[in-house]
Amino acid sequence: MRQHTRSASLNAARRAVDLADLEARPSVDVLVVGGGVTGAGVALDAASRGLSTVLVEREDLAFGTSRWSSKLVHGGLRYLAKAQFGIAYESARERDVLMRVTAPHLVRPLPMVVPVFRGSGWARSLFVRTGMGLGDLLRVLSGTPSSVLPAPRLLNARQTVRLLPGVRTEGLIGGILSFDGQLVDDARLVVGIARTAAREGARILTRCSAESVGADGVVLRDGTTGRTFPVRARAVVNATGVHADALDPSIRLNPSRGTHLVLDGAALGSPSAALTVPLEGSVSRFVFALPQPDGRVYAGLTDEPVDGPAERVPRVPEEDVDFLLAQFNRALSTGLTRDDVIGSFAGLRPLLQGDGSSADLSREHSVSVAPNGTTTVVGGKLTTYRAMAEETVDALVAAHGLPAGPCRTRTLPLVGAASHEELDSLDVPRHLVARYGTEALDVVAEAGDDPAALTPVSRGVTPAELRFGVRHEGAMNVADLLERRTRLALVDTERELAEDAAREALTRM
Repeated sequence: MRQHTRSASLNAARRAVDLADLEARPSVDVLVVGGGVTGAGVALDAASRGLSTVLVEREDLAFGTSRWSSKLVHGGLRYLAKAQFGIAYESARERDVLMRVTAPHLVRPLPMVVPVFRGSGWARSLFVRTGMGLGDLLRVLSGTPSSVLPAPRLLNARQTVRLLPGVRTEGLIGGILSFDGQLVDDARLVVGIARTAAREGARILTRCSAESVGADGVVLRDGTTGRTFPVRARAVVNATGVHADALDPSIRLNPSRGTHLVLDGAALGSPSAALTVPLEGSVSRFVFALPQPDGRVYAGLTDEPVDGPAERVPRVPEEDVDFLLAQFNRALSTGLTRDDVIGSFAGLRPLLQGDGSSADLSREHSVSVAPNGTTTVVGGKLTTYRAMAEETVDALVAAHGLPAGPCRTRTLPLVGAASHEELDSLDVPRHLVARYGTEALDVVAEAGDDPAALTPVSRGVTPAELRFGVRHEGAMNVADLLERRTRLALVDTERELAEDAAREALTRM
């Protein structure tokens, strides 16, 4: 078993060195295919146990589903409604790990309010309140103190309006307040996991694809040159999400599309809590208008089955937009229109095939061995990525006799992580601390003697952050910077304002 400690920085130069080293010495313990949260989590778990580990990703880190989530680190309230207590507890436990140990710099408590209207049905309100009480019990059992996530409580009408200024006041009785975890950005979490894996010795190779997988090894293709070369891996992990069946035809998936709308917070009165609206005819499904740190609101989400091959970048159908606007307008004083929608995005959930609608399919994950010997991990959700990765590496160690140490990821902070006391003491802008943690100091240092590098080019994003994305976070082109290291590409006008600065940052590789 080998132990490695290397720099956490990912960039073009390191990629070239790691790629050349892999071609020269093509034998590794673990090869992970897929650079989303699941693949990055597996790479971190394996590398931190001392296994020689390589992660390959055809595009960029968090290119697929992992950047299109609701940005919630949630405790599994929905699963309680279906008596899925195991996955609900796992969600609450993993939420605690993220909020208090591995990524306290990226996750904050988010107040969430279900407004209660006269005539909306006391049975539903009682069901929601009871469910939140059970969710709070899971919080207690998972060890999360109320200082991190306060207990739920009832609000009167005035308190509800204070948190949700845009809520409909006609017939408003009050609200049910609960708290959950919210990521500042899901793509930033994935990048942080991958960089931590790199620090533990993993080689993270984006723009590198697995062309074929067999019992005798894997053929990789360097996407920047087109060159192919073989790699002999003792264990191969298929972590390609909705595309898992391309490497493992035995997997049967029922992908589900989750759509979000991007709104200016002013369209909802600049809420300080998430507006949570039960869907008509359902007691366990909700839509959420989630306020973001930058003043935007992400309003979602749908749960629609997807037929045919999974798109690399899913499109947002017009009917999804109409559906979401109609659902939120049931609870708002001023109706939202299409003019309020300044952007949108959709992601595909890699749900395992089963009976019933996509909304009824289990969010549990599966770890299985394909006929070609590849271990496939699929299903699950962002919150539980670490537990999925631990189970996957445990399976690899048992099946292949890998010389691994015990799992360390439950107590291994990601790059930038620190206690809230330490984060609060940093003498740098607060919005940088929220996105980079202790590395906010390094972001500021990227400005050097150029104060203009700390002047925002679009939506608070500075040239220094773009430079940091290139030099330390593995961004290789403008799209990497604007679509995943930042989220400026969600709104066309904001992308356009930052494109020149992004191109300039790439010249500083």
